[in-house]
Amino acid sequence: MVVALIVICEVGFWVLLAAGLAARYLLRMPRTGAALLLCEPLLEVVLLIVTAIDLKNGADPSWKHGLAALYIGYTVGHGHRTVTWLDGHAAHRLAGGPRPVTPPRYGMARARHEGRIWLGTLVGAVVATVLLWLAILYVGDPGRTAPLRGWMGAAWKTAVIHGLIAASYAVRPRKAPAAEPAPREPARAERP
Repeated sequence: MVVALIVICEVGFWVLLAAGLAARYLLRMPRTGAALLLCEPLLEVVLLIVTAIDLKNGADPSWKHGLAALYIGYTVGHGHRTVTWLDGHAAHRLAGGPRPVTPPRYGMARARHEGRIWLGTLVGAVVATVLLWLAILYVGDPGRTAPLRGWMGAAWKTAVIHGLIAASYAVRPRKAPAAEPAPREPARAERP
């Protein structure tokens, strides 16, 4: 049931996002669009409640509950950035808004950009860890909660790997290609 709900929440996220952006830009109903976009966090609240009820009803903590915690953590860490990015593109394509700013491609500006994205992953790992610890305390049986501890490790391994990748942009910043010289015009012979 928890896995099905995770899939429903993911599909619901994209459906609400598409509906919110369509209402905002195609139907010219910005308040309705904003209301639909603000409903997205409710999906994670429903997932959290259903997961807690599942554990309360005696379900053995398993990978499903760990995956739910990671999903919620990812959404908290990266959901707002994703919605903002898509909103900018929708405003540009559907409402004639300004072209979205593209992320920097070179140098320390790119390193800072990658660092900000990594902070979202770090927030996601913290949220997932807190939820998993709360689930462990909620269950109260250390013998049954080993799978949840394993998911904590997965959250932090992901954050460390992403952090190393983000740091690599600062250690070896990519340089912009040299500007190509303008093509020369062929020399013309002067007529006597």
